This record gives sequence, C-alpha cells and structure tokens, in this order.
Amino acid sequence: MKKVKALAMFSGGLDSTLAIKVMLEQGIEVEALSFTTPFCLCEGKGGCVISKAARKLDIPLKKISIEQDYFEIVKNPKYGYGKYMNPCVDCRIYMLKKAKKYAEIIGAQFIITGEVLGQRPMSQRRKTLEIIEKEAGLVNKIIRPLSDKHFSETEAELKGLVEKTKLFDIRGRSRKKQMELAKKFEINEYPCPSGGCLLTYKEFAAKVKDILKYDDILDFKVIALLKIGRHFRYGKNKIIVGRNEEENSLLLSLKGEADNWFEAIGYGSPITLLQGPKTEDAIRMAACVTAKYSDCGGPLVNVKYEGKTKNGTFFVEPIVDELLYKIRIS
Repeated sequence: MKKVKALAMFSGGLDSTLAIKVMLEQGIEVEALSFTTPFCLCEGKGGCVISKAARKLDIPLKKISIEQDYFEIVKNPKYGYGKYMNPCVDCRIYMLKKAKKYAEIIGAQFIITGEVLGQRPMSQRRKTLEIIEKEAGLVNKIIRPLSDKHFSETEAELKGLVEKTKLFDIRGRSRKKQMELAKKFEINEYPCPSGGCLLTYKEFAAKVKDILKYDDILDFKVIALLKIGRHFRYGKNKIIVGRNEEENSLLLSLKGEADNWFEAIGYGSPITLLQGPKTEDAIRMAACVTAKYSDCGGPLVNVKYEGKTKNGTFFVEPIVDELLYKIRIS
C-alpha cells in the first residue's frame, strides 16, 4: 500500500515542528517546505536554523526563494498590512499557491501547517484562514494538526488518510499546550522564534515606507541596503551611513552607479552613500552627516566624496543633533 504523504509549511518554529511530529506519529511521510525571503531573520551565521530543524526531524526539506513578484505584494497587499508593513494574509496566500504546485510535483496528498486558531490577530482568525484557503485554491486541503478539532473534516480526513481523533484542539495565544506537547516529544530547542520577519519591526518598516513614498522601488538590492546602516531622508535625497567596518564594505559593494560615497580623511570614518539629486546642498548635508559619525571630534572635519560626475574634498562642521534627529528615518 502506498504511504500517505504530506507537504509541511515549515518555519522551523515550535508550532510547525509540532505539527510535523504529530503527522509523523501517524506514520505519514512528511516533506518540509520553507521559503527564503530577504525579510527573514531565521538565517544565522552558523547555517540556516530551518535546515538544522529539518535534520533533527529527519525529514527532507525543500527551500524556495521568493521572486521579484513578491515585492508587489509588499507594495500593494490586497488584504492590507499588520501593525507595520507586514502583509501577512497576502504573504500566506503567495506561499501556499507555490506550495500547492510543489505538492503536486512530489505527490503529496495534502498540506499541513503549524497554524493555531486565534494565535495571530491578523492571519489566524477563522474567517481569514478561510479566505487564505480559497485564494490559494486549497479549500479543505490544509490540515492544521494543532487546531484541527476546531475545523470541519478535510478531504484527507474524509478519505481516512489522517485520524482526526489523534489531532488537537489548541487555540488562542497561550503557548502552554504547545510547551506540554513539546515536552512529550522531547523537543527542547525552538530554532526560529516568532517575529522572524523584518516587516514586523517598526524601524525597518519605517525605511520601507520611506522608499515606497519617494522611490516606489522594491527589489533585492534595495532591501539589502535597507538592512544595513543608519538611514536619513533629506528632501529627495537618501543618505545611508555605515555603522561599522562590515557595513562600510557592504555599502561600497551595493553602491549604485549614480550614488556618491563619502569618507572623513585622517580619522576613523563611516562610509556614507548619497542617493538622489547631487545638488551642492545635498552633497554638503551628506558630508556633515559623515563628519558627525567620524572619530574626528573637532569643529571642522575634512571629508572627501566620489561619484560619477562630482568628486572633491572640503571641510565641514558635523551636523547638529537637532537636525540629525529630524532627518533620520531609522
């Protein structure tokens, strides 16, 4: 008899890990699917925590990188944003549509998720979950093992592929039942805590809003720049200042052809990028910001700048705190 196979939406967090364990306990073959986005905080220097979590579960893991079309969702989500710039409902639909296609490729009979009814105010309400299923073309084809008893029987349950009585009735924001279940399964590490998306962070969301307001451009390079440095908005200009040597190197590597870059001469200095019109006023402002974050400490700082059309050096006063805070985005 052919073994039942499920595709699991896998974040590496406790809920999705528990959902998989519950399915494995029923003898169901599970393959995990995770999505890589430039907004994810789950990638560590020691390797991807999601990959480590999948290895501990002893299941195959497929990673799918989001494409440029994903940024259109961030810019104009049909179902709106969460508290900041997180388009959670539209994001979920996007990923489940791709999961549906991959499930067909590997022959998975249904999809499982670690969703818990009522745990998240935007994307895990009953009505919202129903909308997501419908939009993704997966009505009655998603099993949520942790909250399954709060939902009608799915196709897989009606066919006898999954025993509903062995699933759970967890709901709400409390983690008590998940912790008890984790103890039962001897799960002691939760690789990717909740809130693993940069779009849910106030500071990062402010930078995204600024870009959409002035440039209306989102792509992988833009996001890479938003993730580093101090960001300032001066009229039509964007000023980005490195915070350490690593960020200085990244700024230079990500510098656009039309960008100017700045550095204080003779002292420890950040690298600063100036984007937008290269007016004398904008160049001087970028130089003053560079001087502020340099190690000079004097009333005048010699700053050099280089660009496609303009290069030079000049002495400037560091920007005063009042104006600095006024133009700072994050």
